[in-house]
Amino acid sequence: MMEEKEEMAKVFVVGHRNPDTDSICSAISYANLKNTSDDGKKYVACRAGRVNEETKYVLDYFGIQEPELVEDVRTQVRDIDFRRTPGVQRNISLKTAWRIMKDERVVTVPVVNRKRLEGVLTVSDITDSFMEAYDSEILSTAHTRYCNIVDTLEGTLLIGDEKAYYTKGKVLVAAANPDLMESYISKHDLVILGNRYESQLCAIEMEADCIVVCEGAPVSLTIRKLAQERGCTVISTPFDTFTAARFINQSMPISYFMKRDHLITFEEDEFIDDIRDTMASVRHRDFPIINSQGQYLGTISRRNLLGAKKKQVILVDHNESGQAVRGIQDAQILEIIDHHRLGTIETMTPVYFRNQPLGCTATIIYQMYQEQGVELTREIAGLLCGAIISDTLLFRSPTCTAIDRMVAEKLGMIAKIDLESFAKEMFAAGSNLKNKTEEQIFFQDYKRFTMESLEVGVAQISSMNPDELSELCTRMPAYLEKAAEQQKVDMIFMMLTSIIDESTILLCYGKNCEKIIQYAFTKQLTDGKVELPGVVSRKKQLVPALMTGIQMMMQ
Repeated sequence: MMEEKEEMAKVFVVGHRNPDTDSICSAISYANLKNTSDDGKKYVACRAGRVNEETKYVLDYFGIQEPELVEDVRTQVRDIDFRRTPGVQRNISLKTAWRIMKDERVVTVPVVNRKRLEGVLTVSDITDSFMEAYDSEILSTAHTRYCNIVDTLEGTLLIGDEKAYYTKGKVLVAAANPDLMESYISKHDLVILGNRYESQLCAIEMEADCIVVCEGAPVSLTIRKLAQERGCTVISTPFDTFTAARFINQSMPISYFMKRDHLITFEEDEFIDDIRDTMASVRHRDFPIINSQGQYLGTISRRNLLGAKKKQVILVDHNESGQAVRGIQDAQILEIIDHHRLGTIETMTPVYFRNQPLGCTATIIYQMYQEQGVELTREIAGLLCGAIISDTLLFRSPTCTAIDRMVAEKLGMIAKIDLESFAKEMFAAGSNLKNKTEEQIFFQDYKRFTMESLEVGVAQISSMNPDELSELCTRMPAYLEKAAEQQKVDMIFMMLTSIIDESTILLCYGKNCEKIIQYAFTKQLTDGKVELPGVVSRKKQLVPALMTGIQMMMQ
């Protein structure tokens, strides 16, 4: 019977695109917390982009692997409850294939060889084999195995090798007397006949490759011995000659009729949005599904798409659609855990939404561990602590609260790390930009915002190395125009933040940037950049000021 697809429901816990340390570490820690519950779901920490060097340092320090990369959460073929119709071998008979179709209640069976798809056989292929088979040599042309003939005729092999193939000659019914039979039996023919000794002897002497004796008639020892000597296969069947002649074509292997070329298949990773049009334009009812190695997995029909389930997602460290993993509008959002302003994410149903004015999402995750009475391991404590240090710039950011600092100190004790030393090494790893391209540097920590009617991109690099920031001031301005075109935003900004000086040099590109900076900070741009002492937070200082500047400009 059909094998059903049974597995635990998977929920992706994912941060924003171009993830930072908080986004990655909070996703891992929250997935771990959710997996302590017994709700029948498997929570998987994911990332929507490349892990930056700072985050790698934290993960490596505590021996944690990078989360699974998920760049699009639209529904894929793998998410559908498709049929696990078993594949069949190419040498089975049409009769066997028909029986499998009836048992499985399908109209298509995939033909496989060592799990790799070779072809497909449909009901119409089987009907065509009967309605259009006028050639009496088709049984040999199809290279039919004798075991298929025996099975189809519900017979017994008396003489011969059932694994051998019938490859030459025609099929005929010996209804005439032996004298007349000699004029139409040729070498290698397969002869269907009755219990007449003379007819059996004649067929063997005319060098037939096989005789089928009908109605279960006995075959004499003489005939058996002669057939053995002449290499003639002898099969006994309980059917009469008419029935045997009518059924024998059902013994042909499906390889002769199956479709091999131009097969329409879908890979399990394909998105159902991309396959709908193909399925609608073709009259096939079922389509084979394969994996990336070409191995057959099952079949899918248009009806399967009707019950397609959306991917289930939990968002951490963001709640804006412009920052979310691609395809989020087609996913089912279950929860949002965040510490930013309210953004543009819309949901179809009510969700659990926890948003607190704290310096880091990891602080919220820590609180949830405490509320649910789940003990923190050293590794999880280390990830959460690293996230807080990163997001608050070791408590220097104006977004940092007393709660963030208190939580980080507790986590540091559990993780057995010195906060100052750990932060210095972590920031040094994150600001090591020597061998990176402008694109890699820019998108190391990049977020997209919708401000009024404008799309605005903001990147940030935080460093403890003044020389490195000075080099970026010279190196990065030329890249901003290219980044703006690539991201299709109206304006683009890059914060070069000094952790030591607690200040930022802001690089700008786009129409009206000069006006907006003047309204936002009462400062003038010089060569596309401006110094902002005391500004280190994108979330609390830069973005709100830019929004104010845009509003004032549009008045």
